[in-house]
Amino acid sequence: MAEYDLTTRLGEYLDRHLVFPLLEFLSVKELYDDKEMLKGKLDLLSNTNMVDFAMDVHQNLYPDQQVPPVLKDKRGKVVNELKTLQAETDVITKIFEDPEVTRTIQNRDGRQLCDFLYQEKGFKPEMVETLYNYAKFQYECGNYSGAAEYLYFVRALVTPNDKNFMNALWGKLASEILMQNWDVALEDLNRLKDIIDHNTFAGDLQLLQQRTWLIHWSLFVFFNHAKGRDTIIEMFLYEQSYLNAIQTMCPHILRYLTTAVVTNKGRWRQCMKDLVKIIQHESYTYKDPITEFIECLYVHFDFDGAQKKLRDCETVLSNDFFLVACLDDFIENARLLIFETFCRIHECISIGMLAEKLNMSPDDAEKWIVNLIRNARLDAKIDSKLGHVVMGTQAVSPYQQIIEKTKNLAFRSQVIAQNVEKKLGHSKQDVVSI
Repeated sequence: MAEYDLTTRLGEYLDRHLVFPLLEFLSVKELYDDKEMLKGKLDLLSNTNMVDFAMDVHQNLYPDQQVPPVLKDKRGKVVNELKTLQAETDVITKIFEDPEVTRTIQNRDGRQLCDFLYQEKGFKPEMVETLYNYAKFQYECGNYSGAAEYLYFVRALVTPNDKNFMNALWGKLASEILMQNWDVALEDLNRLKDIIDHNTFAGDLQLLQQRTWLIHWSLFVFFNHAKGRDTIIEMFLYEQSYLNAIQTMCPHILRYLTTAVVTNKGRWRQCMKDLVKIIQHESYTYKDPITEFIECLYVHFDFDGAQKKLRDCETVLSNDFFLVACLDDFIENARLLIFETFCRIHECISIGMLAEKLNMSPDDAEKWIVNLIRNARLDAKIDSKLGHVVMGTQAVSPYQQIIEKTKNLAFRSQVIAQNVEKKLGHSKQDVVSI
């Protein structure tokens, strides 16, 4: 299944610290040679300050060799630099430990906070740069909680024009992801998204790159947060700028969008047609068993092919870092999709045939079909003597056709209205600042 592994593609758009969880997952799954995985980890660690971790990996990779002097020297340098930065930021951290300062950070904007710190607490402008450097160093050492704490202060103090502003936002998001603080990570993700979407100074290429990075980083949040599967559909499928980024830079993200739609039973009818169009359009650039399952079912109506692809989907999902937790939901919902679609296009269905496909007894299959018909609201009845499910005719009224064609209009109008309001709000802020 290594041919379906997306770690290499995903890693191009992730911070190296975010790649470590993916490599640990692959090591457990044993998709690749252990030594190759250890070499990959050691290469990633070479540009970080996690020297102790690098020493452990080197020892596991080369058990008969001593730790290289380069790593020992680097460890000494890291310790000395850490002590120096701690001494430089000691005065700053004491200021931020003041309860009055903490309340001020929570209740005031950046400009008011700066005025308060400079006038009341003896804070100096160069301290922001020092605090940022210390936070970055903590992050490189793997102390993500410390990095998140200091970057929170940096984010509150710097202006959008500051050279460290965007770096502080990205660093804060990465720290929260690595600590698995999903509620805070979602807030940071939305804040960063809002800034990217309303950036009027960056070029189109830069915005495309930033959105591509944000799409990949958001996978950690969306597949771990309770509201993630709804949010990923709205962002990836119905926000045109992000859909364009996926189609242009990273069509492999369709795997995650498709999984989110299939596992979100409440959004099937609303989203499936739009999803199918995108999958068809991008099939020449990317396909895997998950996207091919949708093609078999909704484009070719190949139910045998869909069953085969579903077996492949199970293997793909179980070996994907982000989707392994979705396995049971995906398989269950995919089966419902298969048989719901099957029931809608056939007039007479053999219960025995369905029972065989479901690996169930005819009686259990009959009960399952009854629930399926009830949940799908199909006009059907079961002939127990013949062992058939007889489907009624389902002519769609013109009114229902209009509803189907306009069902997403309200949502899209709401998104457009929100974007217009945000742009008007930013324009007013720019006028006031001028």
